[in-house]
Amino acid sequence: MSKFIIQGGKPLIGGIRLGGAKNASFKIMIASLLCEGKSRLLNLAKIGDVETTRQIIEALGAHTLPCGERTIFIDPTKLSSHKIPKKFGDFSRASILFAAPLLKKFGKAILPFPGGDKIGERPIERHLLGFKKLGVKIEINNDKIVLLTPRGLHGNRYRFTKNTHTGTENLIMLAAIASGETILENAAQETEIDDLILFLNNAGAKIKRLPKRKIKIIGVNKLKAQTHAIIPDANEAVSYACAALATRGDIAIEGAKEKDLITFLKKVKEIDGKYKANGWGIRFWWEKPLRATNTTTKPYPGFKTDWQPLWTTLMTQCQGESKIIESVYEQRFNFIPVLQKMGAKITYFKPKIKNPERFYSFNYSDCDPHLYHGIKVIGPTQLKGARITAEDIRHGATLTIAALVAKGRSEINNTQIIDRGYEDLGKKLKELGGNIKIIKS
Repeated sequence: MSKFIIQGGKPLIGGIRLGGAKNASFKIMIASLLCEGKSRLLNLAKIGDVETTRQIIEALGAHTLPCGERTIFIDPTKLSSHKIPKKFGDFSRASILFAAPLLKKFGKAILPFPGGDKIGERPIERHLLGFKKLGVKIEINNDKIVLLTPRGLHGNRYRFTKNTHTGTENLIMLAAIASGETILENAAQETEIDDLILFLNNAGAKIKRLPKRKIKIIGVNKLKAQTHAIIPDANEAVSYACAALATRGDIAIEGAKEKDLITFLKKVKEIDGKYKANGWGIRFWWEKPLRATNTTTKPYPGFKTDWQPLWTTLMTQCQGESKIIESVYEQRFNFIPVLQKMGAKITYFKPKIKNPERFYSFNYSDCDPHLYHGIKVIGPTQLKGARITAEDIRHGATLTIAALVAKGRSEINNTQIIDRGYEDLGKKLKELGGNIKIIKS
């Protein structure tokens, strides 16, 4: 088990360069299996989820070849298996996204139930209902999903009952190879999805965003291999921005794009944090005491749930009371007890919502009634060092930043889980001035 030993209290100062977006990198790797020929992907994230996806592709018989900095060739020519080994479903949600390339090649697919971070249920029925609309026959057998296309894939109209990032990507890939026209309604709007659409359109797909969260896809018979550069990771940018402000530091983030962070930047202004967008990226710095503000997570272009844990840690350093409502994942507050252990003044509350089933992106009626979806944070608080364990990607990154803010020594265990979504987080924070000792298992 890897760990960080951190002596907190030093401002983080310097600059970092963003890698490729996690949620675009491994999904475009999968989409490349739909293409004829060898695709070359640039600016790929150097993270665990990308490596897991590469291993799945190899296990299915296709070929991958790393070739230079952040670059990989993917050749689906020898794709020979329609079944993903069960072990890959236990720690990654990537498995469900292989439906389209396997159905295209074999007319059938056997997928393990997807796993991933411990932040709540990821309802795959939103995927499966869409699959059925496009002509897929589905069988659930113990821990696996069996997909068949006895009459082929055909376009249709499908409305997601709730926002789903991965579900939207899954249906886009499936509709791109189906016959006829598909209209997806209430489709997710993340920039990573737009990057997937760009890749597929350059490969010959016919995909277009329409007003009111709709996407139109006209299926094509053939997609050709592409060279494609993955967009920079906006979630990574927010992580370093929160680290700069929470530690009273100054970090320039090369590759950060203002247009992808508009909602976050509005919040930075609200708390009197400082930033300046440039052609090369965005600089964030602390100039004067920060003030509290209220925040509700929403599907993009709202304030993203991936930003919430990092933002909560930042709120512990702001003057006054902040209220945060988590509407996307029902268990995204699983890091709060550790912040409380470190001295954070955080209490839970239940938001008064008129129509919770509509308001929340998770299935509210199926949710544990004892869970809280709101917190109050009173600051500023001098956090203190503690011995803690990272439980998922954002949980680990959040507690690492909290430890850098805290007074005294912290030990963060299980830090290898952070590598699934961050590229050398400990090393980069150390280069920015953080007092971090990295111990590999």
